[in-house]
Amino acid sequence: MAIRYGCFFSYAHGRRDLMMNKFTTELAESLRCYLEPYFNDEDELFIDREQLGGGDDIDHKIARAMCESVAMIMIYTPKYEAHLFTRREHAAMKLIEAERSTWYAMPSHLIIPVILTHHPDHLPPQITSSMYVDFSRFTMATTDMKSNLDFIPDIKKIATRIAQHYVCQKNHTPASHNCNQFVLPAVTPEWREKPEVSFPKI
Repeated sequence: MAIRYGCFFSYAHGRRDLMMNKFTTELAESLRCYLEPYFNDEDELFIDREQLGGGDDIDHKIARAMCESVAMIMIYTPKYEAHLFTRREHAAMKLIEAERSTWYAMPSHLIIPVILTHHPDHLPPQITSSMYVDFSRFTMATTDMKSNLDFIPDIKKIATRIAQHYVCQKNHTPASHNCNQFVLPAVTPEWREKPEVSFPKI
C-alpha cells in the first residue's frame, strides 16, 4: 500500500455549507502547514469537494482514499451522526484501524474527532471514547487559524499524531497490501437510540 494522503477529512454536507466550508478551508490550510515537513511526496489531505469529480464512483473513490490515508479527521456536528454516509466513513476507518493494529502497536486511534458544533444533548461515545479536540469556539469571524493562538496547540497536537502514524505505516505496511480491494460498509447502526413514542391514554 502506498500512502497518498496524510489525513482524510470526513464531514457531513448540508444545503448551506458556509460555516463548514469556511471551517474545513481554515483547518485544511493550517494542517497543511504543520504536516508538510513530515511528508515526502504524499498530499497532506484528502477533501472530497476538492478531489472528487462528477463522474466518479463515489463509494469506490472514498473507500480507496480512506485506505490510502494515514488517519481521518472527523469534523463533528450533530448532522454527522444523522447521516448514513458519514457513519459509514467512520465505520470504515474503524475497520482500517483494526487491520493496521495487526501490523504495528497503535500509538493512538486513527480517527481524530474535531468538534465544530456540540450536540444539544451530549456527545456520543464515538467521540468521547478517545482524544478529541474542541473547535466549537470557531465562528464565521475567525481568520487565519494557522496563526491563531487559540487553535495552534490543538492543530499541532493533530499534526503530531498523524506524523506518528505516518512513520509507523511507512515502516510496517505489508508490500502486498492492496487498497483497491477495500469497500465501505453498506449499513451502519445509528449512534443514538431513538426515544419511544408514547401516546396519551384516553
